[in-house]
Amino acid sequence: MKSLLKLLFVILVNLTTLTALFLPARVSAAPDAALPDFDRFVKSVVDGQAGVVRGVYVPGVLALPVQQQPAGKPGYVSSKESVATQFQRAADFGVTGLLAHNYLAGRSFFNLANGQEVRVVYGDGVVKVYWVAAMYRYQALQPDSPTSDFVDLDTKGALSAKNLFDKVYYRGDHVTFQTCIKKDGLSTWGRLFIVATPAK
Repeated sequence: MKSLLKLLFVILVNLTTLTALFLPARVSAAPDAALPDFDRFVKSVVDGQAGVVRGVYVPGVLALPVQQQPAGKPGYVSSKESVATQFQRAADFGVTGLLAHNYLAGRSFFNLANGQEVRVVYGDGVVKVYWVAAMYRYQALQPDSPTSDFVDLDTKGALSAKNLFDKVYYRGDHVTFQTCIKKDGLSTWGRLFIVATPAK
């Protein structure tokens, strides 16, 4: 009997290992008591405007209303504590770019992880679902310049501002979260991008 139990335990451990290796890494975070439930969040952001992004929700991680950039102000980012800003230049390419300062709503972007579900809420209540698929971290060689060159913190490769924009904002329908990385007392030292692709 003991040998049978031991064999079953070994099989269970091996199956658990194989599941972790071969199943897609889709994560459902445990609910955060500080976040509203999803239905309540949707009701709080809808305003009847079809096609206009009004909120983003990641279970257990964040629930942020989304503000649009004013016309002609591509560098505008909301100064409100818990609000993300939709990047209009990205929207021109069919991409939902969500900007936030790292000392405000952008703090929550650092809690995103590969495989997490992202729900984008439109003004008419339509919800589109995405999954976090990639994360990129860069040092900005000229931290306060919009045309700075960048160094990939993982590969150490160099990218121009244009090449980086193309990489994170020019891929068809997806969501890109963007905030700054603070280091050595400099809040704009680097950039964090999290890319989520459409659910299939």
